[in-house]
Amino acid sequence: MDAQAWLVVNALPGMGALRIAQLLARQPQWPEGWLAALPSRAASELRLWLEHPTRSPLQNVVDETLAWQQSGPSRHVLHRDHPAWPALLNELPDPPVVLWAQGDLSALEGPKLAMVGTRRPTGEGTHNAQTFARDLARRGWCVVSGMALGVDGVAQRAALNAGGRTIAVLGCGVDVIYPASHRDLHEQLSSLPGGLVVSEHPPGTLARPAFFPRRNRIVTGLSLGTLVVEATEKSGSLVSARLTLEQNRELFVLPGSLHNVQARGCLALLRQGSAHLACSVDDIISDLGHWASEFIPADDAMQQTLLTSAEKPPEQESLPDGVSGDSLPDSLLASLSATPTPIDLLVHATGVTVSDCQQRLLMLELEGWVAQQAGGWVRLPRP
Repeated sequence: MDAQAWLVVNALPGMGALRIAQLLARQPQWPEGWLAALPSRAASELRLWLEHPTRSPLQNVVDETLAWQQSGPSRHVLHRDHPAWPALLNELPDPPVVLWAQGDLSALEGPKLAMVGTRRPTGEGTHNAQTFARDLARRGWCVVSGMALGVDGVAQRAALNAGGRTIAVLGCGVDVIYPASHRDLHEQLSSLPGGLVVSEHPPGTLARPAFFPRRNRIVTGLSLGTLVVEATEKSGSLVSARLTLEQNRELFVLPGSLHNVQARGCLALLRQGSAHLACSVDDIISDLGHWASEFIPADDAMQQTLLTSAEKPPEQESLPDGVSGDSLPDSLLASLSATPTPIDLLVHATGVTVSDCQQRLLMLELEGWVAQQAGGWVRLPRP
């Protein structure tokens, strides 16, 4: 089937992604098998288009998409028979039938990780989103997100700034900028190497609340796993977390302070035992390394990056003189007082990675030695 046929199937009345997927599982021949399997109304509309396309309203969808493609560069219509179609989407019970795409299709190559989180991240959450997205991009991974405010936009900007690949899945048409404040990010994703914007909605479709939960299944469906950076207990990011598990993908969360409202959703996922604790990119790549041979071509350089990174132990950074790994908690405590200290200053004082410092602070917090307040971490008085 060519792009026009898939566009028509996508526009058939009374059909949706789930019903079309169920029909596809029967492997009908085109077009006779489809005409025989479709409900009567949809079959009548398809027959009219096949025999008299100019009289069919379905042809309007085809014509509008062709006009959109010809009106600008790097515009594509993706479907199951397109060479760039992501095979992972076919594992979903209701994959999109068509994806309108704008940007660099090479972003679809190689391993992908979804990054999601709150629209109002803390300073620490913003820093973590930037660090993980940048490190993933440098390791050959593509960051997939929704171009939303907060963690989404921060992660995608960081991936682009690192010269990496990132895909934004929109809950509107690919030519509609939502949120409006991300106009510059939308332009970068549409024009820079490694950037791509996709949507299952035709160009010109305005954002609607109902579209965003459906959008999330594509964000997670494109990815080998999902990383939740920060999320409240009722965050929309937990929808993505649930979809990740339903799709049999790996779920990762970053640790956060017990007193950070924006991290309580992450802590709940850890408490439920449904997610992996991620303190570094190495943790993620190590857990996802077994997917490489199945979803990455054997001659793809990205596979070598994935396998090598998964087999290599995390690099150990040197510590200041007189401070061993075992005594690092003492050095952290010595760096803290009743005045909040930002984590970047603690990292500088101890000479370790951000993720290692976060993990040790979390343990100290659980033991009642430290607490996170506005502006950073403080040492608690001991009785």
